[in-house]
Amino acid sequence: MRGLRTGGGWLRLMPGLTLALFLLPVLAGLLGTLLPAFGYLPELGGRTFSLAPWRMLFAAPELPAALATTLVSGLVATLASFVIAVVIAATLHGTRFFAWLRRMLAPLLAMPHAALALGFAFLIGPSGWLMRVLAPIVAPDNLPPDLHLPGDRWGLALAAGMMLKETPFLLLAIVGGLGQLPADASLASARMLGYRPTAAWLKVVLPQLYRQLRLPIYAVLAFSLSVVDMALILGPSTPPPLAPLLLRWFNDADLQTIFPATAGAALQILLVAAAILSWWLGECLVARLARRWLADGGRGHLGLGARRLGGAAASLLLAFATAAILALALWSFAAHWRFPALLPDGWTLQNWTRHGSGIERPLVTSLFLGLASSAIALLLTLGCLENERRHGLHPTGRILWLIYLPLLTPQISFLFGAETLFTWLGIEAGGLAVVWSHLLFVLPYVFLMLADPYRALDERYIRAGLCLGAGRGRLFGAVMLPLLLRPILIAAAVGFAVSVALYLPTLFAGAGRFDSLTIEAVAASANGDRRLAGVFGLLQAALPLGVFLLAILLPGFIFRHRRGMAPR
Repeated sequence: MRGLRTGGGWLRLMPGLTLALFLLPVLAGLLGTLLPAFGYLPELGGRTFSLAPWRMLFAAPELPAALATTLVSGLVATLASFVIAVVIAATLHGTRFFAWLRRMLAPLLAMPHAALALGFAFLIGPSGWLMRVLAPIVAPDNLPPDLHLPGDRWGLALAAGMMLKETPFLLLAIVGGLGQLPADASLASARMLGYRPTAAWLKVVLPQLYRQLRLPIYAVLAFSLSVVDMALILGPSTPPPLAPLLLRWFNDADLQTIFPATAGAALQILLVAAAILSWWLGECLVARLARRWLADGGRGHLGLGARRLGGAAASLLLAFATAAILALALWSFAAHWRFPALLPDGWTLQNWTRHGSGIERPLVTSLFLGLASSAIALLLTLGCLENERRHGLHPTGRILWLIYLPLLTPQISFLFGAETLFTWLGIEAGGLAVVWSHLLFVLPYVFLMLADPYRALDERYIRAGLCLGAGRGRLFGAVMLPLLLRPILIAAAVGFAVSVALYLPTLFAGAGRFDSLTIEAVAASANGDRRLAGVFGLLQAALPLGVFLLAILLPGFIFRHRRGMAPR
């Protein structure tokens, strides 16, 4: 009874409830994909197991090129993002610029994938902003150059777009990991031994830090090899990378293409697993080869040059991300914009007013899905963390790492199968199914953002409240929530941004009945309507940015009358 009075009874259920909400659709989705991959789908006449779907898959003429594009773009994006993030952190750590860059990570992370891809396409396309700047060199005849950008055969434009999105994510992971290490003390000791700042960071901090970066890197690798929305905008279309190709087969009017599509979804899982295993083997090889370099006593000689290199990398990252948003804004208000003019010939609001009724529904849908999924994710995360704080980690809590499974599993490999579960539960193509599918991807990010601040809260605040006679529930509401308000709001904003950016979960779980901003932005890009794409892309970027701004400013407004005593 005492456990129930303090909230211990229901709190103990939170880890199990959280895992059930995750494992049930993921496992059902994988099963619902693997069975048709081996020919078993009674609804379409497949009542025996066979390898026919795999034979159909490998007979597809688009498959070799799709695999090549997927591997090149995914591996290049992941490796480049990791190297750039490490270079920026190693060369700028401890500087004012790095402190300012840390504050800019939230807006960069808030930018949805499709919005960034659209803006980046508006920059690098044959008539894009970058080509307009370089027009005297690349277009002396005032005609756009004949370039296959975006949409190059090897997906390098796609890799560059993913790099713009994933480098800030890895930088955030580095910043979070540094907060759990005695990085400053280690660097100070290395500097006393004569090591230059960059060499000290690479030799002393990075080996300690990398273990905490492994999961974010694997998540980036899995995403880069299976992304759909960015691939539809920046990748080639004849043939597309593997994930968009599978989506095309899933949506084909001929239902028999579901069999090779599910086999391809299983192949996508094997591809991601092989890539993660290869990366791990590469880690082992680099660690073995780097031992002599770590112990040779070299102090480093780059000095100011290394800092300039890191500053240039960070500045280019921010410049391209900012230019992408500006390009979206310009196209959304452009009346006429002929090549090679740097700015539109005229401005108009007709791009917005003409599609006013078509904007309202996707906007409301994105708001609803983002608020609902992030609120549920926040409640589950707070419940799990509070249970851990009160009762410690029990067996269920120890396997909470499984909530990161959707980040390491290609979306297209289990979302089709998850529809079977939603159909069995009678919630297919409804709001509950879409919110549930969004929750699978929102909760891991909310948990990642909130776990460290929650666990780092000083227990003396709680002990002081207990000594004053306050109950557990009152302490949670009156002490812990106010102290953790800022990280809670930031975690919720991250979850909201993740939800707004989701494409496949909305498409599959909603069965095409839910028009979110992401779906409309990708559709406008496919139709070649730059002005409409600019409208939806700008809205898609503005929505999470507004929520992030609210999360940053709201604590200051709420606690504006609470100030510490002025020193005497």
